[in-house]
Amino acid sequence: MEGKKKIIVVGSCNTDMVIRVDHLPLPGETIIGHDFITNQGGKGANQAVAVCRLGGDTAFIARLGNDGFGAKSLQLLTEEGIDTSHVSLTDGVSTGVALIPVEDSGENSIIVASGANAMLSPDDIDKAEPLFEDAAILLMQLETPIPTLIRAAQIAKEHGATVVLNPAPYPKDGVPDELLQLVDIITPNETEATGMSGVKVDSEEAAVKAIREIKKRGIEKVIITAGAAGAYTELKGCLVNIPTHKTKVVDTTAAGDTFCGALCVALSRGEELTSAISFANKAASLSVTRLGAWMSIPYEREIIH
Repeated sequence: MEGKKKIIVVGSCNTDMVIRVDHLPLPGETIIGHDFITNQGGKGANQAVAVCRLGGDTAFIARLGNDGFGAKSLQLLTEEGIDTSHVSLTDGVSTGVALIPVEDSGENSIIVASGANAMLSPDDIDKAEPLFEDAAILLMQLETPIPTLIRAAQIAKEHGATVVLNPAPYPKDGVPDELLQLVDIITPNETEATGMSGVKVDSEEAAVKAIREIKKRGIEKVIITAGAAGAYTELKGCLVNIPTHKTKVVDTTAAGDTFCGALCVALSRGEELTSAISFANKAASLSVTRLGAWMSIPYEREIIH
């Protein structure tokens, strides 16, 4: 990784349709909402935008539908300064869409129709291999097919890049070992860490147990994000809690993605893990004060580092 700075993001890109509500609807319930916005999103795109806005050199590998949503997303990604040379417009399938009701408390639910995201293939990764020659970090999530992520991780390893996985959304069958064995750093939240470890993460004691269980699957560094409680990791056999900044929560939609992007930017600059996590916490805590996905992601100049 020495001398390399580029961060490659492989993942999803969606158009988010966000509506504010007093409370999330129960099954069969119709409620009246408030503000409505259409925003760009998808965990992959969110993370690519976060990397770029926070000062990283970013390339994004993704598929969009050859439709109005896809054309707009590609335009906006390019305007952000992201290398979109391997973002493809695909005929015969829609761009991914997410429906997101957001409570006044800031909590949300998300329903995703994957569309073109589900067509991102190992062949797409092979075509993008030249990008990996200058890559320091590969950042991935789980909104695109697992075989594609495995291929990306394999190529990243061949070129000496660090592989970072955000295991979200967490699959009901878990994350296959074939992928985890290629991962250097993983960033589950408390729910995802519980699924991966079998340990309910509801305390610091549980967090360290979960981290150690996840490490048994071959992952060197585990970072559990815990919302207002900050983030947990293990260094030299001891649990470390890196606190976050208390802010008024408006919308948590892109907080985890902002954290991941910021973490990778700091690591690509050679920062130590705890310093990188602290920077990521600052970025994520700022993102929750704003509505939307891309709209909420801060710029480097906004963060006191």
